[in-house]
Amino acid sequence: MTANPLSNARRKVLILGANGRFGLAAAQAFARAGWDVVAQVRRTPEAGMPAGVRCVFTPITDLDALCEDAAGAAVVVHALNPAYTRWHTDLLPMARLGMDIAERLGARFALPGNVYNFGAGMPARLVEGTPHHPTTRKGKLRDALEAELRRRAPKLRSLVLRGGDFFGAGSGNWFDLAMVKDVARGRLAYPGTRTLTHAWAYLPDMAAALAAVCAAPGLPDAADIHFPGFALTGDEMLDALEKAARALGLGTAQPFRRGGVPWGLMRAGAFVVPIWREVAEMRYLWETPHALESRAFAALAPGLRATPLDAALRASLRALVPGTTAAPALAA
Repeated sequence: MTANPLSNARRKVLILGANGRFGLAAAQAFARAGWDVVAQVRRTPEAGMPAGVRCVFTPITDLDALCEDAAGAAVVVHALNPAYTRWHTDLLPMARLGMDIAERLGARFALPGNVYNFGAGMPARLVEGTPHHPTTRKGKLRDALEAELRRRAPKLRSLVLRGGDFFGAGSGNWFDLAMVKDVARGRLAYPGTRTLTHAWAYLPDMAAALAAVCAAPGLPDAADIHFPGFALTGDEMLDALEKAARALGLGTAQPFRRGGVPWGLMRAGAFVVPIWREVAEMRYLWETPHALESRAFAALAPGLRATPLDAALRASLRALVPGTTAAPALAA
């Protein structure tokens, strides 16, 4: 273990890709926690960027200028995420640029991780130290990225905070693109077997957890911490979604209809629609029960309290369905 408590003078963070879904949530979380936030963006900052955050438009390829922008930063949050169809060409080069920036600054490189590394044979209970056996191209890429972090230690200190599927704070994954896209019309969908457990991370909570863990003393040079989040069966998630939707007046007077995802169509059209090929490769995540547990998280973020599931789902639905504030009378 390397003791490296952050002094008040070093509570500065550089967030790469701060206009993205995780990046913006991280900017909000670190700002709330009292950090000096430097947000690297490529365009005008998104709505919701906190006041007081300093936005810079320096590209990540300009290491000298970006390191000057963020001089004194103790943490570099790598929130850059290439398009799903470009992971094979862009994921590792982008991550290496982030690592180089953090190494040049003498900062910890902080990465939001996922469960891809564990592969299709992963056990139902995933703890720190569970072996990685990636079985997909994306899993192997993520594993290669994390292996490089370990190789660069101790010259580069790093933190992987590993969470389940995101929901909340924006759009761009299964939750909003498939499961609740027709919630206003009384329809919900689930991509897998509804009796199996799936790991979820409410994104504002995970971003707050990252800020808390980054400030904790005593992290190892290459830290791998699990964010427990929620572990829910498909039926539990759909029941909770329906309850949250009803509280917001979403749906119709009829019971919610529950459907699935057209995996067969995706496989058939994979050669024509590249994103379908990439998504279909990850189907095993919905047919393999898994939950993230942590031996270290509670001690590293002792004051952090998780948002209750119902409140998290209501906030997520409110953000996705314009004009949703309360529960008006339902249409017939």
